[in-house]
Amino acid sequence: MMTNSSILVVDDEKIVRDSLMKWFREDGYEVSGAEDAAAALRQLQAKKWDIILLDIKMPGVDGMELQQRIKEIDAGATIIFITAHASVDTAVQALKAGAFDYVTKPVDPDYLSHIVSNAVKQRCLASENLKLREQITEISKADEIIGDSPQMQKVFELIKTVASTDTTVMIRGESGTGKELIARAVHSSSSRRYFPIVPVNCGAMAEGLLESELFGHERGAFTGAQYRRKGKIELCDGGTLFLDEVGNIDMKTQMDLLRVIETKQFSRLGGNDIIKVDFRIISATNKDLEKAVAEGTFREDLYYRLNVFSIFLPPLRERKGDIPILANFFVRNYARTMGKHIHTITPDAMDAIVRYDWPGNIRELENAIERAMVVGKEPAIRPEDLPFQLLEKRSMPACGSLAAMEKEHIMAMLGQNHWNISRSAEILQIDRVTLYNKIEKYGLKKPQ
Repeated sequence: MMTNSSILVVDDEKIVRDSLMKWFREDGYEVSGAEDAAAALRQLQAKKWDIILLDIKMPGVDGMELQQRIKEIDAGATIIFITAHASVDTAVQALKAGAFDYVTKPVDPDYLSHIVSNAVKQRCLASENLKLREQITEISKADEIIGDSPQMQKVFELIKTVASTDTTVMIRGESGTGKELIARAVHSSSSRRYFPIVPVNCGAMAEGLLESELFGHERGAFTGAQYRRKGKIELCDGGTLFLDEVGNIDMKTQMDLLRVIETKQFSRLGGNDIIKVDFRIISATNKDLEKAVAEGTFREDLYYRLNVFSIFLPPLRERKGDIPILANFFVRNYARTMGKHIHTITPDAMDAIVRYDWPGNIRELENAIERAMVVGKEPAIRPEDLPFQLLEKRSMPACGSLAAMEKEHIMAMLGQNHWNISRSAEILQIDRVTLYNKIEKYGLKKPQ
């Protein structure tokens, strides 16, 4: 670490300058000297120096003034003052101006070597931190949202507009459109990107569990609470809290959440300690929250707190131009993870993919491509590799009734998802009980 570092010694006393240069050369540093400000500035313009040992009292431009000029040339320069004319005022002035440390003459070689070593370590840590931040930025770019359609270009502009602020964002759109990916894009483009984004699926938890998930709990707060547990709000301090399916939060938790948003503080369940937090909220929903507010199932004040800036994510059927791009992306992705040499889609298969309406949106498209990659043979996905409903002519049934259309659509969803009731109900945006009732109503049976 030290042999890669360079030191510039600026002192008008030759004996001091030569002694310091000799000490640090023996320690393995690259060292040079300058007898005054003019010589130091010439060296700084010719080369970037890691550490600058700077005398305060020199003829002409003194060390304090030279420090300001050095910072103009290299704002990141590490300056250590060395002087025989020490005072509290000059020490405070030097440190306020950005000096790393302040050493008085006569200099103790071991003490100065220790200070320089610490300065080098600090520079190395700062450099490593910068590299890590650059790597995080690159990783964030790896998850860029795919889409060239005008609708998605508008979404990209909205992300760019709101990311630089700390404004609360609500993402609207159907199930499977990629709302969490949009939330992560906003977070990774914001100043909070070096802190975590913590997702909470509000639709997947019962009333009491969601409250504990968000706020955490103390030991003994309720039956089964054997240990203290931090909640998601506490874990996202400094970062972003992503509330998915926010329309499913119960009324009590809505009130508690509103209080946290307004005060930026809360207590764990069963506890009295006030915990202060700094976080941004991004929420997502496929529900009509305006209708929920009118019906009294969603608090109006919380709705306005969450819906400060809205991003609508269009369904896949409204941006068909993005379907080939997405399909090819999934092919490349699964070819890599499955180790298969399928890298393209035949024109007939792509035509079927584009013509389909994709009620399950991007999630359904990805599932279809994954299935095709499993059953397909190299070198390309063919029509027969696709789920059967993509190949059907989705025309009006002969009877033309709404019930016949519903029956056909439900059967198609069940077939696509291999009769996985939970998955099919999610895509159809109904609960499992309703789906079971419709299966019985239409006499639908799983193919043998």
